[in-house]
Amino acid sequence: MNAPALRLLWVRLAQAAGLLALGLFTLFDLRFSTSTGLSPAALLLLLLRVGLTVGTVPLWLPMHRENSRRLPVAALVLATASLTVTLGIRVVANNGYLLGGSWGLAESAGLLAVVFVVSRWGAARLAPWAAVATGLAAALLPLRAGTDNVLVIFGLLQALAAVGAAAGGVYLRVVAARRDRTIALVRAEQRAEFARDLHDFIAHHVTGIVVQAQGARFVAEQDPQRVIAALEQIERAGAETMAAMRRMVGVLRNPDAPPDAPLAPLAGVADLAPLLEGLNGTTRAQARLHVDGDLDGLPVEVSTSAYRVVMEGLTNSRQHAPDARFVDVAVRRTPDWLVVRVVDDGASPPTPPAQGHGFGLIGLTERVRALGGTITAGPGVAGGWVLDAALPLHPAVVR
Repeated sequence: MNAPALRLLWVRLAQAAGLLALGLFTLFDLRFSTSTGLSPAALLLLLLRVGLTVGTVPLWLPMHRENSRRLPVAALVLATASLTVTLGIRVVANNGYLLGGSWGLAESAGLLAVVFVVSRWGAARLAPWAAVATGLAAALLPLRAGTDNVLVIFGLLQALAAVGAAAGGVYLRVVAARRDRTIALVRAEQRAEFARDLHDFIAHHVTGIVVQAQGARFVAEQDPQRVIAALEQIERAGAETMAAMRRMVGVLRNPDAPPDAPLAPLAGVADLAPLLEGLNGTTRAQARLHVDGDLDGLPVEVSTSAYRVVMEGLTNSRQHAPDARFVDVAVRRTPDWLVVRVVDDGASPPTPPAQGHGFGLIGLTERVRALGGTITAGPGVAGGWVLDAALPLHPAVVR
């Protein structure tokens, strides 16, 4: 089971447990309130209390999107209704008579859950007000049954519980925001690196075009046929450069990077054999390279991306599968695609991105998708870990 499915399973289990607990609290409240009989006014207030309890469910049960505006607004409405009922009971009723000495454990639990959910998912401008109002409603609930010292203590305890629920929601919110910022930074760095590779590639071809044009002008009068050949080479180089630029559209170079920064030579599939040789001897795993098809003449951005895929797979295997005995790297070229697979036989698969950092794989995914390719990573059928990537060789392949 992959990480997203596991997270969804835990969420469903938590929701089921919450509904079960709320149902048990509601049954307890009903039994406690009806044990000594109910007057018509007490029955009306009991129905209001049950309605408020049910009203909390649509707020804390569903999955909400980040910075939801409807959630805190709904929480404010619910808190206002609960506070109105509490105030009405204190104004018009004798202490403890109408509700049989109970204030409603189910409603308290529902309101505390709403405080947590609003603090985690609510819009930043409205969430604090909604959390405070809902926590205040939960803290004042015991006053429905009276103003005895014990009930006041229960109110203080529920206020502390509301503070704890809000703190838990804020903590998870901060963790999620920090992770989103880190992922955005990794993607930006990957785009900047990709743009620098594109700069090198275009600079190489443009330089060749200029040199060929200068040579063609020099021999134009002496050998016109050589001019035709040079023009054909210029056309091919220009077409390849334009195709690469179209495939890289949207990938912008970091404006903060110095324009005269030194550019390292690009590593591609031709450098895979030295890469694997460098790995052998440093770990117990034996790295093996399998090539199917001619790897000459690959687009530079495809070749460099394939190299990064293999490097990421080898890094993950070394860090997360120390017991692996071999790492197989397979590179296969088809008429339209370059397919790369990195497989190891480690007993323990690499930590998924949701549980570990996983930012290297996130950045690599950004790079592959910019080309119109696909990349997947997960446990193999026979164990170990499998990293697959498919990179299109022609712009027409990209859908």
